[in-house]
Amino acid sequence: MKICILDGYTLNPGDLNWEGFKNLGDLTIYDRTSAKDVVERAKDFEIVLTNKVVLDAEAIAQLPKLKYIGVLATGYNVVDIAAAHNKGIIVTNIPAYSTMSVAQMVFAHILNFTNQIAHYTEENRKGRWSNSTDFCYWDQPIMELYGKTMGLIGLGNIGMAVAKVALALGIKVIAMTSKKAEQLPEGITPVTKEYLLQNADIISLHCPLTETTKNFINKETLSMMKPSAIVINTGRGPLVNEQELADALNNGVIAGFGADVLSVEPALKDNPLLTAKNCQITPHIAWASVEARKRLMDIAVENVRQFISGEKVVNTIR
Repeated sequence: MKICILDGYTLNPGDLNWEGFKNLGDLTIYDRTSAKDVVERAKDFEIVLTNKVVLDAEAIAQLPKLKYIGVLATGYNVVDIAAAHNKGIIVTNIPAYSTMSVAQMVFAHILNFTNQIAHYTEENRKGRWSNSTDFCYWDQPIMELYGKTMGLIGLGNIGMAVAKVALALGIKVIAMTSKKAEQLPEGITPVTKEYLLQNADIISLHCPLTETTKNFINKETLSMMKPSAIVINTGRGPLVNEQELADALNNGVIAGFGADVLSVEPALKDNPLLTAKNCQITPHIAWASVEARKRLMDIAVENVRQFISGEKVVNTIR
């Protein structure tokens, strides 16, 4: 079969290889594909793989040879699932490949706030430690995580992984979750939204983006938090009202915000969070460890192999 990858660069900028897919069929790889080129590039292929390139109903209708769409990510909102199913096209995704990498990024952001690593590194480059009268100095508060309270919004795979790390560090874990108390591991306490917002020292977002959760972090919810609270978002950008959060940061309503995702990506130059006080942003890279991307690649290859061989494809989107 003929296989096309529409935007392969982010998955594999050159440190992995495509051999698994090459062994399955006639492979064509594009680093990036603009919306206007999707149909022209994909029209002759039975199998099309995409990460962020959109395959909407209009595009799918113009791809008569298409039998399989593989999303090279967990979220599959880039594909019109109903349109694909109406044409008998199988759609797959890659679940749970980056769980530990994302959990690690959550704590990278947290530890940068609590220990001020970036700040002191920059100060020392300027010679501040070399010119210090004392053997050490500090001008920012250093927070010990032990005994603090972490509030998790959502307890899927990543939320659970974050909880385990938090518990290992002696952090109390409370969660806003649909799971009942008896379904949760020891150490995780389900609480109401109001209790979590009022009592958490650190709030980490791990819920899906829905109409209910869109703009979950807003002027009202921010006003309920401790002034010392830190919010982390490695979930979806639109979980946050970015202007209202930037205003809160600039006015000292909360102590800090760390994010790996924004509402529009790449970041718009006028996004207010880029210049907000006590705000640290990474460019959607929590998923991008070599190990996670290799895992993603292996699962994607196996999905395609199962499809070509006529087996049941485990990761099919229903």
